[in-house]
Amino acid sequence: MAEAAKKAFVTGHPVAHSRSPKIHSYWLAKYGSYRAIDVAPEAFAEFVRMVEATGYRGGNVTIPHKEAAFALATHRDDAAEQIGAVNTLWFEGGSLCGGNTDAHGFAANLDEHAPGWAANSPAVVLGAGGAARAVIHALMERGISDIRIVNRTLARAEELRHRFGAGVSAHGTHATGELLADAGLLVNTSALGMHGHEGLSADPRRLPDHAIVTDIVYVPLETPLLAAAKARGLKTVDGLGMLLHQAVPGFERWFGIRPEVTAELRQMIVADLGVQGMT
Repeated sequence: MAEAAKKAFVTGHPVAHSRSPKIHSYWLAKYGSYRAIDVAPEAFAEFVRMVEATGYRGGNVTIPHKEAAFALATHRDDAAEQIGAVNTLWFEGGSLCGGNTDAHGFAANLDEHAPGWAANSPAVVLGAGGAARAVIHALMERGISDIRIVNRTLARAEELRHRFGAGVSAHGTHATGELLADAGLLVNTSALGMHGHEGLSADPRRLPDHAIVTDIVYVPLETPLLAAAKARGLKTVDGLGMLLHQAVPGFERWFGIRPEVTAELRQMIVADLGVQGMT
C-alpha cells in the first residue's frame, strides 16, 4: 500500500492572509501538502484533538491561537517555554509537542544578512508584545547581556523585564533617544511602520555609526525606520527573512527534510507582497 500523503497546516482566525502556505508549498512539491485552515478560538482545542487522526503531521499556529496551543501541548521546547507561546505543533509517540520558531527565524535572518550581528551590543527592542518576547529570547541565546525594552506602556515592558531577568531593562518611550546613543542593535517589534500604522518608531540618527537596524514588519518591506536608517548610512535588515527562516524548523519536524531559504523563495514572496499588500 502506498504511503499516505504527508500533510501539515497553518491555523488562525482569520488565516487567509497567511503566507505560510506559499512558503511551504514551494518546498512541498515532492513531499506532501500544506493547507491554511481557519479555526475560530472556541473550536481550536477540538481541532487540535482531531488533527493527527486526519493525517496531519502537525502544523503552524498563528494569531489568536499561540497561547492556547502552548496550553494544549504536552511537551514544549525551551523557546516556547521562555516565550510563552507556541507557533509550531507536531506529534511524537502520540504526544502533542509545541515549539516556537520565531526566535530562530529572527536570529537566522540576521545571520544571513548581517553576519556577526550578536557582537553589536547593547540592543534596544521597541515594543513589548509576543514578538518582542521571541526577539529577547534570541538575543539572550546569542549572548547579548544588555537588552533595553522600550514601550509606550511601561508596565508591559516591566512584565518582560521580570520574565527574562538579569540583563533586561524596561523603559518608556521618552527614554528612547538616550538609550540609542550607545546601542549596537535596534529592533522594532511594534506595529509602527506597518501599513495602516505609519510612523517612525525611533530616530536612527541617534545611533552610533556601527549600529544595525532591523524591523520585523515586512509590509512594507522597507519600513520608515529602515528607510531612515539607510539614509543615515546604517546597516539594515528587513523582516521578511524572519518569516522565511521561522518556517524551516517546522517543515523539518513534519517531513524529515530541512529546506533552504533561497533567493528564489524570497523573490516569490516579495512578488506576492506586491500583489496582496497584506501581512
